[in-house]
Amino acid sequence: MSTALITGASSGIGKELANALAERGYELILVARRKERLAALAKELTSTHKTTVTVYAMDLSTPGSSAALEKKVLADGHSVDVLVNNAGFGTNGRVADENRARVAEEIQLNIGTLVDLTIAFLPGMVKRKSGAVVNIASTASYQPVPGLAVYAATKAFVRSFSEAVWGEVPTGVKVFAVSPGATATEFFDVAGTKPAGNLATPADVARVILQQLDSEKPAPSTIVGWQNRIMARVSRIVPVKAAIAVAGSLFLPKK
Repeated sequence: MSTALITGASSGIGKELANALAERGYELILVARRKERLAALAKELTSTHKTTVTVYAMDLSTPGSSAALEKKVLADGHSVDVLVNNAGFGTNGRVADENRARVAEEIQLNIGTLVDLTIAFLPGMVKRKSGAVVNIASTASYQPVPGLAVYAATKAFVRSFSEAVWGEVPTGVKVFAVSPGATATEFFDVAGTKPAGNLATPADVARVILQQLDSEKPAPSTIVGWQNRIMARVSRIVPVKAAIAVAGSLFLPKK
C-alpha cells in the first residue's frame, strides 16, 4: 500500500487531497500546526475509508523543522511514496512595511521546507523508480505582484524548482508543480487581503492533482482552471510594466 505525506493538511487543499487519496486506499501522513484539526481529520478518514493515518502537529516555518519531520517519519517506519508540499502562506503589504520575522517564516515554509523535504524523500523514490513529488505553486508565480511581492516570488521559485527537478528524475518518478488561482481556503484571511474574481474550490485543485498523478508523464507544471491559464499566458506577452500595474491594482494596499 502506498503512503502519501501531505503538509498543510488540516484545511483547504491539503484536507481535500487527503480525503481523495484516502478514498484511493493510500495510507496517510498528515502534517500541520493545528493538532486538534489534524486529530479530527484523522478520525474522520480512518472511519470513512478504513485507512491508516499518522499525524504530526508541527510548525514547518521554523528552520530545522523539515529535518525533524523526516526523523519522525523514518523513526516510525514510514516510506513516503507521494510527497505533497502544500503548506505555505502569504503576507499582503508593501515590502518596506513588512514584518521581517514573519517574512522569514514565509520564505522558510514556502521555499526552504519544500526544498528540504523534496531532497529528503526524493532519493528513495528514485531508488525505487516510483513515487511522486507534488509542489503547490500559484498563478502568482507568473508575474510580479506588488502587495504580495514575497509570496509571488516564493511561488515563482517553487514552479521553477519543480520544473527543473522534473527534468532530472528517471521514468517512474513524477515531480510537478500545480498552480491554483484564487481558491476558497484560509489563504486570504491569513494574508490579510481579499481575492480578485471568482474562487475555485479545494476540490477543483485536488482533481487536477489527481489527474497529474494518474498521468504516465505529467507536465512539469499545471495551472488550475482555463481562465487562469489564459491569464498566465497573457502575463507573459504584455509588457512587464503593464503586468505589474495590473497586479498592483488588485493587491497593493492603499497608503
